[in-house]
Amino acid sequence: MKQLIINISLAICVVALFILVFVFMPRTKKPAVQDVEAAGELLPIAVINTDSILKHYTLAVEASDRLMSQYEESVLKLDTKAKTLQKEADTFQQDVLNFQKKVETGAFLSRERAESEQAKLQKKEQQLMAKQQDLENLRQKLSNDFMNQQAALTQQLQDSVQAYLRELNSDGHYHLILNDAVLMNKVAGYDITDEVIEALNARYSK
Repeated sequence: MKQLIINISLAICVVALFILVFVFMPRTKKPAVQDVEAAGELLPIAVINTDSILKHYTLAVEASDRLMSQYEESVLKLDTKAKTLQKEADTFQQDVLNFQKKVETGAFLSRERAESEQAKLQKKEQQLMAKQQDLENLRQKLSNDFMNQQAALTQQLQDSVQAYLRELNSDGHYHLILNDAVLMNKVAGYDITDEVIEALNARYSK
């Protein structure tokens, strides 16, 4: 279950980071693409691998670990409450069966005694229903909290990477910085993922 949630969490982050396809206008005049190709030089394009960034960027790793710990605590909390409620429901069901047997065998000494016992059962039933609703509300709240924290993490990672890429290309060196997920083929010499990860971790450590 934990691995599944981690995969889902990383998948959501990857999808969000897929929008990191920037078009930077150079500050100075650049040579035409045909001229660059003719000269045998690299085009003013860079490529990053978001999967590698998510796996090796310390901020992403630590934040994901915290999120998973909170998720595990939530699951444990819900499971404990659910088991407690199930025991109460089983006890209530047995009380109902016992009441029915007493009615069928005429075990109650008076009608008032039977009605009093029935009223107690009805009160217990209402309490159980209220607890069941509370449990469902808690489950929904924890789910919403998890999704909100997941979205906040995705936004934080996206902002962090975007900020660095903008700083990296502040001189307009690159015309394009692409996520390699949009590429059909990879060409050597354009991937700057390691440089980006190293710089991001250096900034984060400060």
